[in-house]
Amino acid sequence: MRLFGLIGYPLTHSFSQKYFNEKFQKLCIANALYENFSIPTIEELTIILDTKKGLEGFNITIPYKKAVINFLDELSEPVKKMGACNCVKIIDGKLIGFNTDIVGFQKSLQPFLKPNHQKALILGTGGASAAVEYVFQQLNITYQFVSRTASSTAISYRDLNSEIMESHQLIINTTPLGMYPNLEDLPEIPYEFITDKHHLFDLIYNPTETKFLTIGKQKGASIQNGYEMLILQAEESWRIWNEIT
Repeated sequence: MRLFGLIGYPLTHSFSQKYFNEKFQKLCIANALYENFSIPTIEELTIILDTKKGLEGFNITIPYKKAVINFLDELSEPVKKMGACNCVKIIDGKLIGFNTDIVGFQKSLQPFLKPNHQKALILGTGGASAAVEYVFQQLNITYQFVSRTASSTAISYRDLNSEIMESHQLIINTTPLGMYPNLEDLPEIPYEFITDKHHLFDLIYNPTETKFLTIGKQKGASIQNGYEMLILQAEESWRIWNEIT
């Protein structure tokens, strides 16, 4: 049995397990299974690796995209640069780390990009934000991290003003704020300064329209959720597990 899976915590509403097992059925792949491995600490990954025979690869989600690095034997070049991994391929017992969020984010964002989208705000500094940063570097889009607490690499939500909002017309939410079941949560940005020149991208896919996106749409901004990104990164993971040796 070919075994794949997802590590994270909690995994009560995981897209990946349903997506891959339905994919196996559609492709008539009878000897493959995708499981959820909900582990409260990253250290429990070693238990999964010791007990799950036939495990060929796994995805990583909140909150372990950065913490998993310490368990890997080899890193792809993007993972080395960004310090975040969401896809592991196991070859002869070696754990090799990749990041498929890069592919998913870039391919899903590009159709929405307009000439005025030269500067971006990245809301959050977790593992998902690293993929967004990497893509912006490749696309030569200037970006500013925004976090609850200001730091050497991020400004705080309280620092956002009309000037910053006007000049940064791409806003990417990489936080879990607004994810089901916490539907009323949203990043505390000054929404009054959003215009029809802005594009709001929420990496959340459940619900399909978060409060963050709803308010942006009401202000005339173009919006998108993370569903297409999720599909694209899943397909890239499948390619890695099957093609890369």
